[in-house]
Amino acid sequence: MTFLQGIAASNGIAIAKAYKLVEPDLSFEKKTVENTEEEAGRFHAALEKSKDELSQIRDRAMVDLGADKAAIFEAHLLVLSDPELVTPIEDKIKSENVNAEHALKETADMFITMFEQMDNEYMKERAADIRDVTKRVLSHLLGVHIVNPSMIAEEVIIIAEDLTPSDTAQLNRNFVKGFTTDIGGRTSHSAIMARSMEIPAVVGTKTATEDIQNGDLVIVDGLKGEVHINPTPEAVEEYRRVNDQYEAQKAEWAKLVNEKTVSSDGHHVELAANIGTPKDLKGVVENGGEGVGLYRTEFLYMGRDQMPTEEEQFEAYKAVLEGMEGKPVVVRTLDIGGDKELPYLNLPKELNPFLGFRAIRLCLEEQSIFRTQLRALLRASIYGNLKIMFPMIATLDEFRAAKAILDEERTKLESEGQQVSEKIELGIMVEIPSTAVLADQFAKEVDFFSIGTNDLIQYTMAADRMNERVSYLYQPYSPSILRLVKMVIDAAHAEGKWAGMCGEMAGDETAIPLLLGLGLDEFSMSATSILKARSQISKLGKAQMEKLAKEVLNMRTTEEVINAVKKATQM
Repeated sequence: MTFLQGIAASNGIAIAKAYKLVEPDLSFEKKTVENTEEEAGRFHAALEKSKDELSQIRDRAMVDLGADKAAIFEAHLLVLSDPELVTPIEDKIKSENVNAEHALKETADMFITMFEQMDNEYMKERAADIRDVTKRVLSHLLGVHIVNPSMIAEEVIIIAEDLTPSDTAQLNRNFVKGFTTDIGGRTSHSAIMARSMEIPAVVGTKTATEDIQNGDLVIVDGLKGEVHINPTPEAVEEYRRVNDQYEAQKAEWAKLVNEKTVSSDGHHVELAANIGTPKDLKGVVENGGEGVGLYRTEFLYMGRDQMPTEEEQFEAYKAVLEGMEGKPVVVRTLDIGGDKELPYLNLPKELNPFLGFRAIRLCLEEQSIFRTQLRALLRASIYGNLKIMFPMIATLDEFRAAKAILDEERTKLESEGQQVSEKIELGIMVEIPSTAVLADQFAKEVDFFSIGTNDLIQYTMAADRMNERVSYLYQPYSPSILRLVKMVIDAAHAEGKWAGMCGEMAGDETAIPLLLGLGLDEFSMSATSILKARSQISKLGKAQMEKLAKEVLNMRTTEEVINAVKKATQM
């Protein structure tokens, strides 16, 4: 049995066969062929296999993901049936006596270049379709299997170098029991999605894709951050016992599902959930969420080849608002950039995308995208308790500009006879240190703050949270971070506003006593963390935690803070 140590990213134990999700090697050499008819026949056989495969994917997508996702694969089928693409490939094979792989790539590259240079946005999108389908045909010519996470139909554990947000969004939780990656940390988006999906995950193992083969039996221990490869029957039995104990603990926490979140001395705070899609609502309700503290709308834009329409967005927002039955729903406007890309936007590559053209910066420049989203949100507002939050706000001017666009769209909708709620709170994510420092001025103009600690910590410590080599600097309990959090909370309260936190720190058992003491009003976390946090808070005294918070703000190191929390709470 081989053992890998990684980072515990999502709680739980998973035992299943490995399914490697890695990019295949599709390299080949140009060759001269004698029998061109036979070579053309080989090309057509690969074409038919690709069509059969895409038909299956389309049908599965229709059932599991809906008509909009299925339409992508319908478009791909049309490309493979288009004589404008197929005939030139046949002609090249026969006229130049070249292998099908070379003819396919030469022809496809010509069309891709041609479409990408067009001004028409629709035609540009066809380049992505051609790239995708020709990759599939090429894989069949080479006899190489292309993995598709949405087509998994047996219980597996995903093994990958990393998982993109769109990869993770495609995983079918009925079959994907867990995953492990070579890179990443607790705050990488794949880890956050794993917690939303309630599947165990271990990230940052460094060598999982090297050490694990397809079909290996794997144990993912999301409690300790361990991965066991081909374990002994005794080890499997022991882990089944550990999993039973964990499930029993979850059953105890589940008794609190309909309870308010109240400290031992009677102070109430709100425990909300972070979600990515309307499908995540089930987990929020089952785990007793008192609201949605962060709806990551970017997942509406991912895993597709064009922008979601206003109507598609309206239906998604309406579903979440109605599903929460009047409980607060904080919707974050589009936060694209960093490690979250939209291929169809064709944004230029940046040396440091986390500090670049992203989130509100992109939305203020690409106003047609922003206005469409705001219209959909405003139309949906009458179906629940909507709060809108702008991400990556660095200056008051940015907030004012975003608010002005929102007000303009409200006026347009009302002039069209559309009903819009009069009670939409407008806030910002505090994830840039300059914003935290100026929180007292922001608090005069916003309705609320939500502290995004995942980015706030990496920006304050100048340490990329995706980089394992500087992961030691990702310190949520650093006195410097705690002082910034206190500044934001105090600034909000001075203006009669509320302050929440939607970063992963909000559900961290070491951070929770400190945040309670600092006066945080709303803790938003992965739904699976809510009941555990509620149980923990019920055992903490607010007054005692205020004393603890005051003490740690004057400490010098993270270690001192952790030790003080352990001593005060007997953790």
